[in-house]
Amino acid sequence: MLGPGVILAGLSIGSGELVLWPRLTAEHGFALFWGAWIGVTLQYFMNMEIERYTLATGESAVTGFVRLARPLGPIFLVCGTVPWIWPGWATGAGELLAWQIGGSPTAYAIAGLIACGVLLTLGPVVYRTVEAVQTVLVLGIFALLLVLAVLLIRAADVGALLGGALQIGRIPDGVELPLFLGALAFAGAGGSVNLAQSNYIRDKGYGMGAYIGRITSPFSGREEAQSEIGLRFAGSAENLARWRVWWRRANLEHLVTFQLLCVGSLALFCLLTHTLLAPDAPLSPDFGFLRDQADALRLRFGGAARLAFLWASIFVLLSTEFALLDAVSRVVADLARVSFLRDSARFTIGRLYFLFLWAFIAFGVAVLGLGLSSPLTLLVLSASLNAGVMFLYSGLLIWLNLRTFRGALRPSWPRIAMLAGAFAFYGYFSALTIVSQLARLFA
Repeated sequence: MLGPGVILAGLSIGSGELVLWPRLTAEHGFALFWGAWIGVTLQYFMNMEIERYTLATGESAVTGFVRLARPLGPIFLVCGTVPWIWPGWATGAGELLAWQIGGSPTAYAIAGLIACGVLLTLGPVVYRTVEAVQTVLVLGIFALLLVLAVLLIRAADVGALLGGALQIGRIPDGVELPLFLGALAFAGAGGSVNLAQSNYIRDKGYGMGAYIGRITSPFSGREEAQSEIGLRFAGSAENLARWRVWWRRANLEHLVTFQLLCVGSLALFCLLTHTLLAPDAPLSPDFGFLRDQADALRLRFGGAARLAFLWASIFVLLSTEFALLDAVSRVVADLARVSFLRDSARFTIGRLYFLFLWAFIAFGVAVLGLGLSSPLTLLVLSASLNAGVMFLYSGLLIWLNLRTFRGALRPSWPRIAMLAGAFAFYGYFSALTIVSQLARLFA
């Protein structure tokens, strides 16, 4: 069952865990860490309701949303594209690479985007390529974090983190709300990327997803018959027993590879930042605080430690851009197909996937060419927009699964309560951020 959760865990490492939450820790200590573990926990339950729908029907959750109301198709096309078209991850990797070897960060970012597209296009089965890259990333980064934790982290720091984790609702003065909102969204994979869990379930062949085709390369793979329309299984005792096995294994896989890995790596990244950066030292702008951490490692362990940290960060950011391009292209291809092109024999989901993939890359290149190359600004913009998207679909998941399922397949009331909590959580902080930014604009 291992696979889909690892991909989402890898996505979370490259944004919230490496960048946004450590930066908040550098600025405010552990006072906001309660938001990190709550955000991951809410996403666990949201992702499992996405999985419920796909395991039981073979359809993606976004197809289910369109079944609820056709106008949701165009709405989610906007929600699935606008927050993710800003290439903050490739830009950050380009900036770190320029620190290492010199040259133009923008040129490196553009080259990174194109390289991601080529790798996704040439892999025979796209899902297998993404799963392999993200598995290597998660295992490698977690091993590095554990080594650094043993060498650096003190018991007092762990106690301070646990104290911050329990101060639920506390927001210190001076917190930049768009950054905090973005960090809440990216505590986990975040935004519409979570909806790609449906596509990973199908391409992995879990549940009823085994009867829907996979996305294969137009150059090196053999095209498989695909369908955006799912299937229902008969409610016999034998089938319901199989369903319980699917559901139990899916929950366990996501608990281990997503929930535990995300919370653990978030805690380790934040602890390392707190240990390496003096609390009263001025914080470098943008991604500069990563270089500050690398320099602190050099002072303690030599130049090799600095190089290892920066190269690991480059790999994390590029692999996150790689997986994001895949996930967003999957969601948008599904939406375009079910909303506008359901009867088209030419525009299959696979072909739409590669069309959107290269369109996103072209837009990213254009953004960088226009000079919008501040990686932290691009990440915060993407994350803040995605928090609003999560507010929307957490409510829709309640509607979809209560309307679709009965009996053993129906979500329990505790799970519905968790989705309602996510709806309120992301809605509240999105509204709070919007109000604060409007007040600043008209002050």
